[in-house]
Amino acid sequence: MEAALDRQLSQSTTSVLRAVEEAAEVWGAVWQPGSQGGRLALSTVQGLRQGVLSGSLKVEPSDGGTLLRLEIEEARFSINWSATAVLLLGGLGGLTLVLWPLSPKILQLAPIGAVLAIVAWLLVVSRLRYSDATDFLDLVAELAASI
Repeated sequence: MEAALDRQLSQSTTSVLRAVEEAAEVWGAVWQPGSQGGRLALSTVQGLRQGVLSGSLKVEPSDGGTLLRLEIEEARFSINWSATAVLLLGGLGGLTLVLWPLSPKILQLAPIGAVLAIVAWLLVVSRLRYSDATDFLDLVAELAASI
């Protein structure tokens, strides 16, 4: 996987590099500084998927500021199977609530189905997050503006 994300910042390259170092510390990323940037390993969460993006981060002077370019070279993701299983159980519970008018025998399972659907919502859906490389670059821009 080869992808690049660019961000134009108005700050100097030294302040952007300090912001990258601080953002990596806040994010929990692995940052290895180099001559004009460095290597970055960034943990991401995308709903039920979680993973690590790694690549090179280049900081180059440009017209009126600094160009920050993240070139993603490798992406590894895995699915949170326990959360997926809870969602499937909640979906089955919700299905009993929808189908009981078609088969009155299912009405006995409706309270259990309602509990399963609510538990799935509270345990999984309400806690889903999304954070990726774009959010990391936004954090760098915010920190660079405050330096």
